Amino acid sequence: MEDMDMFYDSSEYIETASGNKVSRSCVLCGSKNIVLNGKTIVQTGCIIRGDLANINIGRQCIIEAGSVITPPFRKLSHGGAFYPLQIGDNVIIGEGSIINASSVGSFVQIGKNCVISRSCILKDCCRIEDNTILPPETVVPPFSVFSGSPGMMSRDLLESTQDMMVEATRSYYQHFKPLKKS
Repeated sequence: MEDMDMFYDSSEYIETASGNKVSRSCVLCGSKNIVLNGKTIVQTGCIIRGDLANINIGRQCIIEAGSVITPPFRKLSHGGAFYPLQIGDNVIIGEGSIINASSVGSFVQIGKNCVISRSCILKDCCRIEDNTILPPETVVPPFSVFSGSPGMMSRDLLESTQDMMVEATRSYYQHFKPLKKS
């Protein structure tokens, strides 16, 4: 089944030379520390906190409306510090999710209204179901699905997950089109 086209108001988005589509209504704090590696969509109402530490987001990622991405914070004996956050390629972050992970691998799908707590590590090819809350320092192994509150492993993913995520993000990007003005 072919995906339906999703139309957006072209005056509401900025398209960069590398094909990123970023909503004008999102908040990019410390934009010089935020790297979008190409063909990434950042939808309305998102907050990305590059003012705290560097955030590097891979190619063909989808960050849905209202998501918040902050770099990980670690308590130290003399206070605390923020550390850089790396998000891999072909990642979908669902609407209203809050990400405070140490790292998010490639080919990862995070559902709607999820909380990925401090210092979590999401390995390549995993899925976090809608409304899941991962406790601090959770490690999500490859090819696993986590769900619930607190998030626990619920099942395994197919070996074809990588191919399916590449196709899903590619298709989403292709069907995210500017509204034609008449």
